[in-house]
Formats: sequence, structure tokens, C-alpha cells
Amino acid sequence: MGTVQRSCAADHGVQSLSGSARRAAQAIDALRHGWPIRLDGTMVLLPAETGFGSGVTAPRMLISCARAVTLKLANQRDAAVPEAPVLIRAADPFDLPAARAMADPALDLANPFKGPFLAEPLAAPEAARTAMELARIAGILPAFLVDPVPAGEPQDVSPADLADYKQADHLVIASRARLPVAALETAEIVAFRSADDLREHVALVLGQQRGDRAPLVRLHSECLTGDVLGSLKCDCGPQLDAALAAMAEEAGNGGWGVLLYLRQEGRGIGLINKLRAYQLQDQGFDTVDANTRLGLPNEARDFPVAARMLHLLGAGAVRLMTNNPAKVAALQGAGVEVAERVPHQLPPNPHNARYLATKRDRSGHLL
Repeated sequence: MGTVQRSCAADHGVQSLSGSARRAAQAIDALRHGWPIRLDGTMVLLPAETGFGSGVTAPRMLISCARAVTLKLANQRDAAVPEAPVLIRAADPFDLPAARAMADPALDLANPFKGPFLAEPLAAPEAARTAMELARIAGILPAFLVDPVPAGEPQDVSPADLADYKQADHLVIASRARLPVAALETAEIVAFRSADDLREHVALVLGQQRGDRAPLVRLHSECLTGDVLGSLKCDCGPQLDAALAAMAEEAGNGGWGVLLYLRQEGRGIGLINKLRAYQLQDQGFDTVDANTRLGLPNEARDFPVAARMLHLLGAGAVRLMTNNPAKVAALQGAGVEVAERVPHQLPPNPHNARYLATKRDRSGHLL
């Protein structure tokens, strides 16, 4: 593994943030804390889920298109992008309890909507889309009070700030160490950090890096319920174990493997929103429709981050363990050569059979 270490020596240390990326990071932090943000100087937004304050009201709300469909305020063409923003007004101003009921589809049966509601044109659609994406990154429901009273002091942010924040080149290697694991006692763990992001991604390198041999690579998005708690609702835990076993076998045959463990719970929607999707699945919705009803994308993982990690590790072409052709395309689009797609199939159980079938039938997975 000395080759890997030498190739990355210059990349240690966290890069300094631009003012633009810092503003986006501060806006995400503000949303988690329930503080207001101001988008492009056009509108002040208070997050419906985390916002607080006595007597706060607003004449309008920014909600997802998926929620607007529930209110009969969007047509079928609009609904093709469930996470798109929609500006609505009600007969009476929204307060925070009403806003939270509006935001969470799991509360629909307990909170009948009190209309009438009216959709209004968006004066700053790009800023509104940025707000919805900031909410997803913050792990909260995509719904806001618009120009609330009282507002508090908002954090300014713009679409350009978010674009800068999302640049993968902010990511650097922060630390690395030998880590004996059950699959291979000579494995090495490499931790990555970005100054503008609290998530710390890691890679587990198994075997000796060889420039003449593409590593066996698995992109594994964090799954607390499956990886740690042994959930049977998904196949994440067994996939992780099987990937490490295959990489250990590869290392034993003179090759090497890299497991990228990406802090992107729930395909990028966050742990709490993933559990909300589980609630909706218990009501009969499949995994795609559950995300849609929440106003969140079905796929929001950050593949440029994975590409950056592979670059920092000195991996050129890779053999990617996946059943998802879209993941191959996304990684190639981020600048990684995928020399081979290696199938990674595991048998279903009674609790995840529908989930796996949905991935096959609606997300294009090859199972």
C-alpha cells in the first residue's frame, strides 16, 4: 500500500473554503437549527420542520411539486419532477403547526388540509430550487414559510454558493491507518474530509495497489439500519459483507479492492427522511413513491465525491461492483473509467423482496 500513500502525500490537509462555499455551509447549518435563510436577496425562508418562534406566520409557503399534487395544485406534467418547488398561498396565513402538517405526508390522515390553496408564479425559480436542495442536504423536509413575520436575522445564500459548495475538489485525505478487519487483516482505512461538510467519507483498501490491475471497487452508501442494525428491509448489510469478501479474495489473488463508504444515507435524503419513507412504505407505497410523496428525489447521491476519492487513492480504471447501470454511467460522467461492471447479486428475503423488485422494475437495476 506504499504506492497509495506516496500518491496521496500532497493531498493531506483540509483546503480552505471560498466565501461562497462557506455561505452555503452556513445556510445548511441554519436550516438544521431552524433559522431563516435569504435566497439571492429575493425571499426569506423559514424551514417548516425545524423553524421555531412564537406567533410566526407567513402568507405563503414554498413546497415540493409532490405536495402540490396532493393539494391538486399541479398537473401531471409538473409532477414529473416531484422535488421541484411550488409557491402556494392559503386563505389564511400559515403558522408553524400548519406548515409542518403541510410538509409531512405521514401526517395527512391526522391533519385534513384547510384550503382553499392557490399556486402562484415563482419570481425566482432558480433560488427556489436551491432552497429545496439545501433542505435535502440538511436532511429536513423540503417546505418553507416564505417571508415569515417575525423573520429573525437570515443567513444569505445564492445558487452560485450552493454550486461552489458541491465542488468535489474540496475533499482531501485527512488521515489513514492500518485496520485489520474480518475480511482481511492487512486492510487500510483512509478518511476523507471537506472543510464545508460535516460528513467524513472513508475508503477501505484491501490488498497491494498495482498499476497494471484495475481494483475491484464498491460504492457503498451509508445505511445505519442495514449495515449496523441488521435491517431486513434492504440488502445493504449483506451487500457490504459480500463486497468485502470478494475484495479479500481479489487481494489473495494478487489484486486489490477499494470499498468507498459514502456518508449518503438513504440515497442522499438523510436518515430521518429515510425513516419517513419507511412509514409511507408501511402504508403501501413502494420506495420510489415514498420518496416522491416526501418531495424528495429517488436518487440524490454525490458521485463526484466518489470519483474524487478514487482519484486521491490513485485508482485509474476500476472494476465496479454494482447491479445499477446508472451508477456506472454516473461514475463515468464524473471522470472515472469503469473497465468492467461486476454483478453483485444477493438473494431476497420476505422483507426486502418488494424493495428489490422495485429497484429492478422502476430504477433499472439488473437483479
